Amino acid sequence: MYRHNPLKQHLHQGQKALSCWLHLDNPVAAEILALAGFDALVIDHEHGPGSINSAISLMQAMNGTSCSPIVRVPWNDRIYLKRILDAGAEGIMVPSVDTAEQARAVVDACRYPPLGERGAAYPLVRASSYGLEAEQYLADNGRELLIICQIETVEAIRNIDQLLAVEGVDMWFIGPVDLSGSVGQLGDFENPEFLRLKQQAEQAVVASNKWLGGLPWGEDTARKMFERGYDLTIGASDVLMLRDRASEYLAEYGDVSQSVKSLTY
Repeated sequence: MYRHNPLKQHLHQGQKALSCWLHLDNPVAAEILALAGFDALVIDHEHGPGSINSAISLMQAMNGTSCSPIVRVPWNDRIYLKRILDAGAEGIMVPSVDTAEQARAVVDACRYPPLGERGAAYPLVRASSYGLEAEQYLADNGRELLIICQIETVEAIRNIDQLLAVEGVDMWFIGPVDLSGSVGQLGDFENPEFLRLKQQAEQAVVASNKWLGGLPWGEDTARKMFERGYDLTIGASDVLMLRDRASEYLAEYGDVSQSVKSLTY
């Protein structure tokens, strides 16, 4: 549903944003997390199980809160971008954007002509409140949309200056897991080359006029990242919170459970 993007307003005011991944594809979980107060929830269509139709259900569950729905798309695919934008995403995240040409393709896919190449169905899609706010949505032409591109490879960091010069990308998001894989050390977040490249990317984005996003990993925390100049972190996940709290609960009370079971036989 069309509205002014609360997350983008939040960032323009110089405030930091805390976000959470949605991997369960469950609207009840999305509603709880939105009501809890996250600035944004990221519907993960790169690694998550959801469809565009289920993404709409998640976004509907967030209605009535100031929490912004961001969708991480599977790839830099203009058709998928068009469809998820029509569905009403207030932000999009595109994985592994390595060149300025690829970054420009993202921006072009998100804007109607003459500013871009997005196919137009604004008189009837959910993003324009099913056409009830079609004129305003068309006039907006992406102004309220938060466009995030991910830095995840050695090639992207090699091209960092050209990437940051692309107009229309609001935020660059450093993906540490795939970046560690790109240096041949998947999951080794203490590797010197990984740390050097990550720091190089961080410093370049902070020095630009772009926002910086990232994922806390290992000993890194959202607080430490904000102190280094990050504007948005996605440090929580519905799956991980459910898994970890269940594991903690069972570790604390598992012995009680087993003793109770033994009394029933």
